[in-house]
Amino acid sequence: MSTNHTKNIRNIGFIAHIDAGKTTVTERVLFLAQRIHRTGEVHDGAATMDYLEEEQKRGITITSAATSCEWNNHSMNIIDTPGHVDFTIEVERSLRVLDGAIAVFDAVSGVEAQSETVWRQANRYGVPRICFINKMDRVGADFDSAVDSIRTRLGARPIPVQMPVGAEKQFEGVVDLVRMKYLKFIEDGQGHTYEELEIPEGIHEEAQLRQAEMVEAAAEFDEELLDLFVEDEDCPEELVLRALRKGTLEMELTPVFVGSALKHKGVRFLLDGVVDLLPSPLDIPPVQGVHPDTDEPAEREAQIDAPLSLMVFKTIAEQAGDLTFVRVYSGVLRSGSYVFNATADVRERATRILRMHANRREEVGELRTGDIGALVGARCLLLG
Repeated sequence: MSTNHTKNIRNIGFIAHIDAGKTTVTERVLFLAQRIHRTGEVHDGAATMDYLEEEQKRGITITSAATSCEWNNHSMNIIDTPGHVDFTIEVERSLRVLDGAIAVFDAVSGVEAQSETVWRQANRYGVPRICFINKMDRVGADFDSAVDSIRTRLGARPIPVQMPVGAEKQFEGVVDLVRMKYLKFIEDGQGHTYEELEIPEGIHEEAQLRQAEMVEAAAEFDEELLDLFVEDEDCPEELVLRALRKGTLEMELTPVFVGSALKHKGVRFLLDGVVDLLPSPLDIPPVQGVHPDTDEPAEREAQIDAPLSLMVFKTIAEQAGDLTFVRVYSGVLRSGSYVFNATADVRERATRILRMHANRREEVGELRTGDIGALVGARCLLLG
């Protein structure tokens, strides 16, 4: 059961250039997962994750904010990061503890300056990614151009797993290239409902060509799929997803999704992609460190029954005591237990443990392997 808990965790972050729409995507994710019951808009200063007064006034994200939700029996810890170049250090400290990321791009602008910066940061920390081409309903939206900019400017290998049907005001759905189904959006459905239809005759040939390109790329990472592809036989959905996931975890492929978050279009399929394609804590390499007793290099596997190891990645000074954000890599952190800080050579008691939802807090009894949370009033814990 402990292994299943960790296997079903996704620690993800949204990274992007300013105004690509990542905070809006996060808002729609929380709404779909029923973490919030109505959406607030960035331009109105009402987005859940932009809770600081300056963020609400300026309509931009200044500090990274953490939250969590559930989707398809998976627990997601989410960090929404700033897109402005002046706050790029917030992205840096978040990427250190994330297992996967969603890179959000504007369908009109494609890759922009800060897109390149955050992409390099994710490369530095070995964070696998999927992409979301947002704002497909804007005038001038061009899916293929945005994908091509990812290839040419970021040196990545983007693999569309969806094909948009229409663009600008005519953006009405996507073709799921894995399942070869037409998923038509329902206006005012707020992302909860959609129609699953057969692919229209007029775009069926294009969809087949795009599917062949996707499967050919995925087949490089799975011999069974490669044999079926070479023999021109049907490729089961499970095999294609398995191969795409392997290529994603090895950071050789970057699956691409498409939608319009503001209009609630395509975000639920992006969430499915997070579950299917991005890593759990069990998929990442063991965390490296130094044994406090011997000063020798040591590593910890992501196991609940292993000794406790965690990293402090952010501290916020508050009147009631510092709020210290932590990621647990192994073991269990329980309320009232002691934590040894190898850097300061001190032991400190974890008196209150919190799960964060932007600026709202929920006190919990423990954080287990793979969890992200916060401690209140820790005086000696330092940034890792």
